[in-house]
Amino acid sequence: MRSDRLLSIMLLLQTHGQLPAADLADRLEVSVRTVMRDVEALSAAGVPVYTVRGPQGGIALLPGYRTDVTGLTTDESRALFVLLSGTAHADLGLGPAFGSALRKVMAALPAPHRPDADLVSRRILIDPVRWRATPGPEQPAPDLGAFQQAVFTDRRLRLRYRHGRDQRIRTYTLDPYGLVSKAGVWYLVADHEGEPRLYRADRALSATVLDEAVQRRDGVELAGVWDELRRRIDDIPAPYAVTARVREEVLAKFLRIHEADLAPPPVGGPSLTSDDEPGWAVVHLRFRALVAAEALLAFGPDVEVLVPADLRQSLGRRAAVSAALYASSEDV
Repeated sequence: MRSDRLLSIMLLLQTHGQLPAADLADRLEVSVRTVMRDVEALSAAGVPVYTVRGPQGGIALLPGYRTDVTGLTTDESRALFVLLSGTAHADLGLGPAFGSALRKVMAALPAPHRPDADLVSRRILIDPVRWRATPGPEQPAPDLGAFQQAVFTDRRLRLRYRHGRDQRIRTYTLDPYGLVSKAGVWYLVADHEGEPRLYRADRALSATVLDEAVQRRDGVELAGVWDELRRRIDDIPAPYAVTARVREEVLAKFLRIHEADLAPPPVGGPSLTSDDEPGWAVVHLRFRALVAAEALLAFGPDVEVLVPADLRQSLGRRAAVSAALYASSEDV
């Protein structure tokens, strides 16, 4: 849209001081003629923009002129605060800087957008770390429409839900606090009969927003409820210790997938060490049970379990079954 393009021109000139018209055209993916028409429109609107002729010329703003982000739309403002949610900034030691930046951005937002941006920051969280569990099959992206409506309009939600373990189906009336993306999997955080609960969005069979106002506990926010529920799951003991060696070619991917399973070796020290054989690294992990550790078979010959022996035997049997299955198949 042209209004977005005009704002982009102002912000680019404010950042770079002066830019050739051709450069602006390339950045905005329009023609030079369109850029010149936009510059005329900005000048007519009172923006102190001017052109400089010659080989070193271009388009510039008068020195000292500044604009803010009042061109942001409601959706853009909300998206910005979703991206800023979560705890990664604190992990990097940037907590105070994050808070300061957030306040500055909020102050610069158009007044009508501030309530939406503040609401998003309290209703949506992003947690990039996987659970310490065997990853399940990838599910299609769920429809979050009803969840968002309930969360942002402070309404109760009726949820028909299939549980993961026993596949039983139940219907709940919930008081939502917000939505959390945990390593790409969306969860609804809500109270059921006054108790905090977690519901995977892709297990919802149906979701209906009710006309009843939400009944949250006083003084309780999404971040606090999520932290409580997350700790309940993360604090489940993982007594099954595993030592494996991983090819360096897949080490980054392995650590990304099994980040939550990393553990120091029994005698203390780092979770990751060099192997005697070049091209391999030794990794120490903890799982809740042998069946969870069997997920390591997904890496095939790029990961070798060193201990315990029962896991080596289990993976060997599973690998032999798979090999026999494919060996018995006729070539097409």
